[in-house]
Amino acid sequence: MGKYQICTKTIMDTSDPNIIFNERGESDYYTNYIENILPNWHTDERGYAELMKEAEKIKKDGKDRDFDCIIGLSGGLDSSYAAYVAKEIMGLRPLIFHVDAGWNTDKAVGNIEKLVNGLGLDLYTEVINWEEMKDLQVAFLKSQIADQDLPQDYAFFSALYKFAKKHKIKYVLTGGNFSTECCREPEEWGGFPGIDTTLVKDIHSKFGKRPLKTFPLVDILNYKIYYRYVLGMKVFKPLNLVPYIKKDVEQFLFDKYGWESFQHKHHESRFTRFYEDYWLPRKFGYHKRKAHFSSLVLTGQMTREEALERVSKPELSEEFLLKEFEYVADKLDLTKEELQEIFEGKNKTFRDYKTKIKFINFGAKVMQKLGLEKRLFR
Repeated sequence: MGKYQICTKTIMDTSDPNIIFNERGESDYYTNYIENILPNWHTDERGYAELMKEAEKIKKDGKDRDFDCIIGLSGGLDSSYAAYVAKEIMGLRPLIFHVDAGWNTDKAVGNIEKLVNGLGLDLYTEVINWEEMKDLQVAFLKSQIADQDLPQDYAFFSALYKFAKKHKIKYVLTGGNFSTECCREPEEWGGFPGIDTTLVKDIHSKFGKRPLKTFPLVDILNYKIYYRYVLGMKVFKPLNLVPYIKKDVEQFLFDKYGWESFQHKHHESRFTRFYEDYWLPRKFGYHKRKAHFSSLVLTGQMTREEALERVSKPELSEEFLLKEFEYVADKLDLTKEELQEIFEGKNKTFRDYKTKIKFINFGAKVMQKLGLEKRLFR
């Protein structure tokens, strides 16, 4: 390990092994934001004009259908606001799609209900077979890699793409945005990019116990090539074209729909909350909050001092986290001791398994060269 260094403009540090600093101590997260994101990010009238131009395209494409686009809603802030923007600003007829992977918090469920009713939209909920979900999650835990949220992510995105394909919905709107996510978590921290069925199958064949008969899996290459170029499916991020200040939007959605905010990003899922606040920092030493807060620092929604102060202590109390440890073990049909044993096992990375990472990274580089991806991918 080289010596510790932290970016002078964000709170990203050498816990990202590939971070690069310039002579002023600024990291490439900061310089990438200044050079690549800021000049191409317009939330003024230019952004609005682009938003409405896209809205016209989407309406035209979906004119004889029940829905002109689909939005995956978790009950968290980004997807909730994306649903509002789609319906109330763009004038679209989105189908709200929710995937229940078994880990929803009551607040997330309440938020989905409030929004769907408040916006007068239709909701389709896909419930993942819990026995398969559980089997895949336990297999991933036993694989000892940092990327423990992949089974949930795979379920969410694959189910959505499959549904959109079946119902010929071309436009997928997401809550992805620069405002709260311009600092992408490095893949080292458990942010493996994309749905890699090679990785899933390898891990599941080694540690899984039951066949994944109904679990939805759409491979990244299939999605990037077949879905995009053959079916013409398009992912659109409306939040990059409107002003989006986290605190203001939380207040707005609360006032309008009674939507309730979470303590932190991704806390709408009990598993994700446990994984990001307990498993990842204590087992691997990675704090995703550093990336989340760095995004807010870069976009002027938090001071660097506030970010450092907040990240200096756990987001949740020890007592609460230990209760969640028991809850997670119990829900996955593991004893507390079994989960503890996995937790204490030797750490590995996805590189210890078969993957398509070379193809995926090549694709990401091409996307960056073409200007289609502005965030740092690594």
